[in-house]
Amino acid sequence: MNELIIELEEIAPKEFFGAHNVNIELLKKYFPKLKIVARGNKIKAYGDEDLLEEFDRRLTMLMGHFGKYNKLDENAIERVLTSQSTDDYTTSEQSGETIVHGVGGRLIKAQTLNQRKLVESMRKNDMVFAIGPAGTGKTYTGVALAVQALKNKEVKRIILTRPAVEAGENLGFLPGDLKEKLDPYMQPLYDALRDMIPTEKLTTLIENGTIQIAPLAFMRGRTLDNAFVILDEGQNTTHAQMKMFLTRMGKNAKFLLTGDPGQIDLPRRTISGLKEALLILKNVEGVGMVFLDDKDVIRHKLVKKVIEAYKSIENRE
Repeated sequence: MNELIIELEEIAPKEFFGAHNVNIELLKKYFPKLKIVARGNKIKAYGDEDLLEEFDRRLTMLMGHFGKYNKLDENAIERVLTSQSTDDYTTSEQSGETIVHGVGGRLIKAQTLNQRKLVESMRKNDMVFAIGPAGTGKTYTGVALAVQALKNKEVKRIILTRPAVEAGENLGFLPGDLKEKLDPYMQPLYDALRDMIPTEKLTTLIENGTIQIAPLAFMRGRTLDNAFVILDEGQNTTHAQMKMFLTRMGKNAKFLLTGDPGQIDLPRRTISGLKEALLILKNVEGVGMVFLDDKDVIRHKLVKKVIEAYKSIENRE
């Protein structure tokens, strides 16, 4: 039986191995045919030569990741061990910086690889599609980027919109009593803003139109310039709605479109405007597309398991 010994240099073994060696246990799951032992600052592995070479390569990648981000968790390990190359799981230093200081000094930053890719893509492109299942932080990260752009005076206003599929286009609009006027399907956008802007200031910004939260119907006929515009739940737009929205783009505008093609609430035989747009615009310069997945879920750990369970059922249909 072949032996491989890897010594951790300039890396604290306790942090790299994780509490109760949880990270080493994960490694064992990915390399079940190897015997892996972690002691002191060394990791020893026993097994076939080909497997040991792959283990050595992956562990080197993990150590590089730890050296860059000073942390290692289940998502990072999974991402590194299933990636083809470092390009698949690394992003620029800038993309991991704090996006905005939220209420109570809370630091709001991209927490996963694909969230950091979303930050990078928004810096490079004026229009970005962020696609992924519930809980992957696509909307939350987008709202943080919008607030950052407003604070830095890169834009004059933030416009947040959603297609109101569930209850028809209910066109009650702000200002007015904040909680009364915000229809239930707009609430997630307000929840994100409330984490980032103190309530009193948020109310003022909404009342003076600096921040606008409105159903998609309100975009018709407008030119949206000097604005950071987010279309949330884009999978529930029709062809006509999506085309209308995309052609609202004015000067000095940033457009972010989020959606989950697996959660379409449109009537049967109605084509999702989001799915169509992804096909039509995939080769258009200046349009970015970032795909998040269940590895980016940052809600309760059960959310990831729920997504996986439903995925297995849907794949059998």
